[in-house]
Amino acid sequence: MPKILVVYYSRHGSIAKMAQHLAQGVDSVSNCDAVIRRVPEISANSEQIEAAVPAKGPTYASEEDLKNCDGLIMGSPAYFGNMSAALKYFLDQTSRLWLSGAMIGKPAAVFTSSSSLHGGQESVLLSMMLPLLHHGMIIAGIPYSEPSLHHTTSGATPYGASHVAGSQGKPLSQEEIDACHALGKRIAHLALKLTA
Repeated sequence: MPKILVVYYSRHGSIAKMAQHLAQGVDSVSNCDAVIRRVPEISANSEQIEAAVPAKGPTYASEEDLKNCDGLIMGSPAYFGNMSAALKYFLDQTSRLWLSGAMIGKPAAVFTSSSSLHGGQESVLLSMMLPLLHHGMIIAGIPYSEPSLHHTTSGATPYGASHVAGSQGKPLSQEEIDACHALGKRIAHLALKLTA
């Protein structure tokens, strides 16, 4: 049974909610299983560390999670048109996987949330794709056959799932939820084909 890793960093909760919807999309595909993980906060204070096991929420992602997954869906909030420092730090620790080629040929997708409609969502999604391309992963977006792309007035892009949270943290729109489900299903179907 292919395992699809949904790994994310979330500051205010929107990305965590999206991860749940993406996992539902994965789990809706027979013989596929979503595994949700997050990355810990980072700090300028080198003495401060996160507990090895978080007090609540999903377990922290590890190199083993990446190595053992059959597909990856990765998410981060938008920070000045780029992924979060916490997710970038996590990815920067994956050189051994790159050297071993462990991620080559696995399907991958990305998702994001921003506080404004023009908050750099597409550049954030592209920034997350770059290390995955270096790992030799097969990047998939959301095709325009997905109706949510034609009807959304907030998030959802062909580059990946997205959400416009606003300054007050609006809930996901139905189109944004549908895009998450569609992207989760797409990666699950690709993983099934590639592991057959």
